[in-house]
Amino acid sequence: MTESTESLPLAGVRVLDFSQIMLGPCCTQVLADYGADVIKIERPGTGDLSRTCVHDPAGLDNPVYQSLNRNKRSISVDTRSKRGKELIYQLVRDSDVVVNNFRPGVMDRMGFGYEALAALNPGVIWAFGSGFGASGPYQDKGGQDVIAQAYSGLMARKASPDHPTAIYPTALNDYAAGMHMVQGILLALIDRERTGRGQKVEVSLFNSALAMQMQEAAVQSMRSYELNWATLPLNGVFPTTDGEVVLIGAFKENPLRDICAALGIDDLSTDPRYATLDAQIRERDFLQRTLREAFATDTTEHWLRRLEEQDLLCGPVQTLAEALKDPQTIHNEILVEFESTQGELVRTVGSPISMSRSTTSIRRPPPALNQDAEEVLHDLGLNDDEIAQLRAERVLR
Repeated sequence: MTESTESLPLAGVRVLDFSQIMLGPCCTQVLADYGADVIKIERPGTGDLSRTCVHDPAGLDNPVYQSLNRNKRSISVDTRSKRGKELIYQLVRDSDVVVNNFRPGVMDRMGFGYEALAALNPGVIWAFGSGFGASGPYQDKGGQDVIAQAYSGLMARKASPDHPTAIYPTALNDYAAGMHMVQGILLALIDRERTGRGQKVEVSLFNSALAMQMQEAAVQSMRSYELNWATLPLNGVFPTTDGEVVLIGAFKENPLRDICAALGIDDLSTDPRYATLDAQIRERDFLQRTLREAFATDTTEHWLRRLEEQDLLCGPVQTLAEALKDPQTIHNEILVEFESTQGELVRTVGSPISMSRSTTSIRRPPPALNQDAEEVLHDLGLNDDEIAQLRAERVLR
């Protein structure tokens, strides 16, 4: 499966990836997809924590790990040993980017903090993802997507005060912070072209969670009320006879008139009690109840057709399994398949970015733990006897 990266935008960029779970790996997978040589530095025996986060027949090469680590190489090094540290320093001298998402201070204690690595390679870009940031009152607090949901206000935001506070089940903050890290690394690479110097790039789950709420934060900070798109009077999720429809009753001159036309009910917008947005907000409970009663009388397909005839924003509420089989998913070619190192067919999501000239390629399946040690060390100039000695000393294992 390995093929040339010469035509890819990040060909020639080398990344040392100490990261694990999702924030860092989803960042480095984007870099790898577009041609960067990403070398995973993993702990001996168990590797990236995503290798053991779910019980799966594939063990350390489970689907969660597979979804985040294609196009990378793996080497497991005992970084506590003197020789292990020397190997990392050798790699740093020939690398462009170093990525980690440990707690603040961990890389420094390992001997791989920014100052130490910049002394070896002034052009290195040291990218760090954390829960809350490298300093401040929460710097030592363990960071995780759900904890960031709670601290940032995301978890408290809901469509109705009657809904119980709950964990959002997709790791939005991990993904957002990972993509912010990609942005920071690319900006630092551009800056290095101009200045010749590397720099430190920092992102956090907390900051990314706040950034996703930029509209709501501005309204809260400047007007002292909560902007909640889900509570607009004509927005909602409405059960049908065979599923659910989501409706956005906004962005039109008179959405209530068009909704009533689609549902085949009297035009409530002609009634002064519902004629303006302020009036609709006051009468939200009545309007929501009226919509629920109407939608409950027919199928999802029926109502989608009627709503779309009125050019209203709407859609079916699909499960992930349904979304993966959706005709638009197939048309977009967002799903990719490749064979794992164990010979299993991996089905996962590919790059969401489409470019007219540049593209991605799947050159390598996600590596087995320490799979690429010999190749990586040969790149450093070590011979087979020296590599065998490192194994004998358990620097590599």
